[in-house]
Amino acid sequence: MNKRLALLVAAVMVLTLFITGCGKTSKSSGDKATAPIKIGHIVHMTGSAVEAGGEEKNGAILAVEEINAAGGINGRKLILVQEDGQSSNVGVVQAFHKLLEDKDIAVIIGPSPSTQIAAMLPTINDAKIPVATGGTNYGLTHSGCQWLFRFRPHDGMSAQAMASFMVNDLKQKKVAIVHSTDAFGNGGRDLAVAALKKLGVTPVLDLGYNNDEKDFTAVINALKKSGATGMITYMTFSPDVGILAKQIKQQGLKINWIGSASVTATPARQLAGEALYGTYAVADYHPDANDKAKKFADAYKAKFGKDPDFYSSWTYDAVYVFAEAMKKAPDLKPESIRQALLNIRGFQGAEGIYNFDQNGDGLDQYNVVQNVNDVIKLVKTIKAQR
Repeated sequence: MNKRLALLVAAVMVLTLFITGCGKTSKSSGDKATAPIKIGHIVHMTGSAVEAGGEEKNGAILAVEEINAAGGINGRKLILVQEDGQSSNVGVVQAFHKLLEDKDIAVIIGPSPSTQIAAMLPTINDAKIPVATGGTNYGLTHSGCQWLFRFRPHDGMSAQAMASFMVNDLKQKKVAIVHSTDAFGNGGRDLAVAALKKLGVTPVLDLGYNNDEKDFTAVINALKKSGATGMITYMTFSPDVGILAKQIKQQGLKINWIGSASVTATPARQLAGEALYGTYAVADYHPDANDKAKKFADAYKAKFGKDPDFYSSWTYDAVYVFAEAMKKAPDLKPESIRQALLNIRGFQGAEGIYNFDQNGDGLDQYNVVQNVNDVIKLVKTIKAQR
């Protein structure tokens, strides 16, 4: 009798475990279908690019909050998983590897400095996960990497816009090019030289400098000696822009200046103050460029108490475009999202209208803007050849 009772008890326990196990499996499957979708984000929380990193973080956070408030992605919320890129090539690669350890991350927003993305390219190729960047070096999306998507126009377009405005609008023929000696600066210099050549202008000065420079006296002396009346700059870090502008003013150099978007960045303007008044830049983002840009600017200021710039606008757009691709993809596998991104057509973002080509480039226009007493005013928009 005891033996029969023991067998009965054992059978009940097995049945209970089976039922409990089935219940757990079902619940786990349901949780996965409604679990938040993770977006990895490499953010510079330390180092020289920390202020720009903060703007990029804010743009992504705002987009996630808006998308989640509107119902998320097919009912699933988005969450950001952020790692510190430490403002360095080594730091961003380390941060990327750490994000890759989380297999639930669907896509990753990378940094904007082109030299850092260039350092990441081998790992991006191996990882085979969609990565967004604000890096504008032409070669980044023309390197054969199928997983990198750019959310700003590339430097070939900015070079066209700057050269055209300098020569045709400002009527300057004695043009100098000042650039950082990294992937972004060197690439921009090459494209600017070519763009000027098409307009019949040969630069009177082509001068590079090292990032995080504190003393631009040698650069300013070279500008004076060259006789340049116009200057095109490709400067990676906005604090460098601020220092150069202050020292140009201190040394009394008068020159027509149009630069890449870092000339309008908030950190540069805060550092330089009136030394940047009157300068021009090509800006992929401006609040007056389209209705979406204006709505973004209003929402950003309401949340963070300040105006946005291109650092925050491209990450804002990246989250929205990734979300659009996820909605249209049959699943969240990397290849499915990649194909959905390549099929994006006519998507209105704060930066402009996205139409991705096979290289991963989404935009093809630049806004020429001017710093008028610290107000960045839209001058004209120039559509460029891809």
